[in-house]
Amino acid sequence: MTDLHPALVAVAPLIGTWSGRGRGHYPTIDDFEYLETVTFGHVGKPFLSYVQRTRALLPDGTSGPPMHAEAGYWRFPEPGRVEVVLSHPTGIVEIEEGRVDVTADGLLVDLVATTVTCSPTAKSVTGVERSFRLSGDSLTYAIRMAAVGLPLQDHLAAELHRSAPE
Repeated sequence: MTDLHPALVAVAPLIGTWSGRGRGHYPTIDDFEYLETVTFGHVGKPFLSYVQRTRALLPDGTSGPPMHAEAGYWRFPEPGRVEVVLSHPTGIVEIEEGRVDVTADGLLVDLVATTVTCSPTAKSVTGVERSFRLSGDSLTYAIRMAAVGLPLQDHLAAELHRSAPE
């Protein structure tokens, strides 16, 4: 196992695999529910790798077809700061900046996209904000998005639970 970089000590509780359920909505689509798995890993450098995958939640509660994926890195240039670089297979790339606050039982992470770039065939996304709350073995998040000419608004929310340590 690779030693943890000192810059990651405060965010080490994120490392591992998280799974759970979420809900999504946006004015241009029907509301939906999904199953999700997120994995944070490290290689001994001052960043975390991040991989996210969702699948449709079928009426019987089982996993359906793939829905969304994204991957990238969470960089920690100094204590309390985070920079996130994410790529989506739909042609969207995000660069986000924000704060990491250590709490008595976990972490608070608030991110705002400073750059959203779309390939020529991607849906137009112009803004993203993400808020994560880690409390013990529960990781919740909310994502706000501005897309297809609409202003920033709630889009996704989920609660994930630690399913495997790194």
